[in-house]
Amino acid sequence: MTEPFDPRTHQASPGELAGRIIAVTGASSGLGRAVALACARYGATVVLIGRSEKKLEAVHAEIAAAGGPEAAIGVLDLERAVARDYDQLADALAGRYWRLDGLVHNAGLLGTLSPIEHYDVPTWCRVLHVNLTAAFALTQVLLPALKKSADAAVLFTASSVGRRGRAYWGAYAVAKFGLEGLSQILADELEGTSAIRVNTLNPGRARTAMRRQAYPAEDVETVPLPETLTGPYVALLGPASRGVTGRAFDAQPGLPAGAATRAASSAGSSSRE
Repeated sequence: MTEPFDPRTHQASPGELAGRIIAVTGASSGLGRAVALACARYGATVVLIGRSEKKLEAVHAEIAAAGGPEAAIGVLDLERAVARDYDQLADALAGRYWRLDGLVHNAGLLGTLSPIEHYDVPTWCRVLHVNLTAAFALTQVLLPALKKSADAAVLFTASSVGRRGRAYWGAYAVAKFGLEGLSQILADELEGTSAIRVNTLNPGRARTAMRRQAYPAEDVETVPLPETLTGPYVALLGPASRGVTGRAFDAQPGLPAGAATRAASSAGSSSRE
């Protein structure tokens, strides 16, 4: 019996992502930056998407200094972007590359940790828009480029609070639940009609600004650096995961291999984002 695919155990080859064009949102800092640098290190041409051109340029320079393929920058403020902004990004990408082999959704807002009873409604709407609606809109506008790939992957950064609800996580958790549903629906729609696979990956605890905002009293030295968590992202974006779709994965221990199955009942993850 074949063991279920587990991206945590995959050992990537030096050119694992060579020739692939991969877009990463939230690429200016934290986990998004780490994933973008890892993709470039394994040979991908990376499209860096974020709201700060200056920060994206710094990541672009890091990739160049490391000898990676020349990256591209796509400035997009997911909170304020309107339809024409998404269309302009898609047109620019199509004009430069004509196809897209990977799309990593990592951008997001924490909002506030507050009881539902007292949750600020404008903050709720803002978090749902950036974390869920913008991910839907960007995926939709980039689907034509993804469909031109012979082996494409869409990967949503998930969270354990989006697989089992937890008090006070409010809009952030609800948005992450929504991403799980969006991923499953999209995977089901695309399976058998395209070469696109769609999955979610919960990175777990990571030493990021969002983590510090959520857990200000935590000893940061006990939290893994983002660059130590990129292996499963590479595995799910590369050829090793071809045909694996509609599943929910964890980057750190917490689920036995293969326990995150299609239409996943992975609520028992012990890792936290």
